[in-house]
Amino acid sequence: MRLEDTKFVVTGAAQGLGRHYALRLAELGGQVAAGDMNEEGLASLVEASKGLAGKVHARAVNVAVEAEVEAFVRFAHEAMGGLNGLVNNAGILRDGLLVKKDRQTGAVVKLSAAQWQAVIDVNLTGATLMVREVVAKMIETEQKGVIVNISSIARHGNRGQSSYTAAKSALAANTKTWALEFAPFGIRVGAVAPGMIETPMTQGMHQKARDALVAMIPVGRIGVPEDIWQAVRFVIECEYFNGRCIDVDGGLTM
Repeated sequence: MRLEDTKFVVTGAAQGLGRHYALRLAELGGQVAAGDMNEEGLASLVEASKGLAGKVHARAVNVAVEAEVEAFVRFAHEAMGGLNGLVNNAGILRDGLLVKKDRQTGAVVKLSAAQWQAVIDVNLTGATLMVREVVAKMIETEQKGVIVNISSIARHGNRGQSSYTAAKSALAANTKTWALEFAPFGIRVGAVAPGMIETPMTQGMHQKARDALVAMIPVGRIGVPEDIWQAVRFVIECEYFNGRCIDVDGGLTM
């Protein structure tokens, strides 16, 4: 697919990696329907996109709410005059050990069901709903295209991230499932799994933990959004790529 022909939904687009994907697509001539719960961030994105070759259309959406996803996809299709892809990026973190002992009291502390469910609702159910609605619209309008799921290297397992690992590994696995299901309609599905990337999310990490993790990365540095964009771009442009997940982590999970 040529990037100038893209009419893509990008979720989680108000900041971080999602914002980068949206701006790069618009810079290269594509149209973007940017969704996020952060309306201020969306307004900033639209302002930053002015003067680029393509166009960014923005609307608030909570991907964990089915009706909002359905309405957003209708908006995207109408605003762009069509729809041929998705960068399925929206996600949250609610890290915590499944079970631990309080260091001061010795009490056993369990991860709450609410903490678990919040991540599953956004990172897995929300991502799945967005794929369902985008693909349904593409099939309805007989439009070929591509879905890019943003997974994570946490899909291989990571201490303190039971919910995030569950969601992101499922998204990577369903990349193959959906590639098989959507192939008859000319719709490819690929996934990209970022490692540690410089975003507002990782900037909030405890400095000692951050430094220790960076020291484990064979290339010797934290990633930047452009590193991940290059992989997303490959999935979009390479029409022989399908049903696979690419880890982009500096070699951390070799």
